[in-house]
Amino acid sequence: MSTPENSAPENSADENSADAMTSAEKRHDQLTSAPDATEADAAPRIQVSEHDGNTRIDIDPDAPVRPGPGPGVETDD
Repeated sequence: MSTPENSAPENSADENSADAMTSAEKRHDQLTSAPDATEADAAPRIQVSEHDGNTRIDIDPDAPVRPGPGPGVETDD
């Protein structure tokens, strides 16, 4: 006979609603949940397109944060 500590926990309402969210909604929720977060924090930063069966991912030209060293940072070549 199983005891309560051995049984699987029941899903709470928060877990069920999180499962019902799309990945875009989860991303938006996560990026706007910080105390000083704004809607701009959840703005898209990449553009995804497909060409001849190949997927291309480009950094959005308006993205406030970009990968790599920032302007004026010297790199070793």
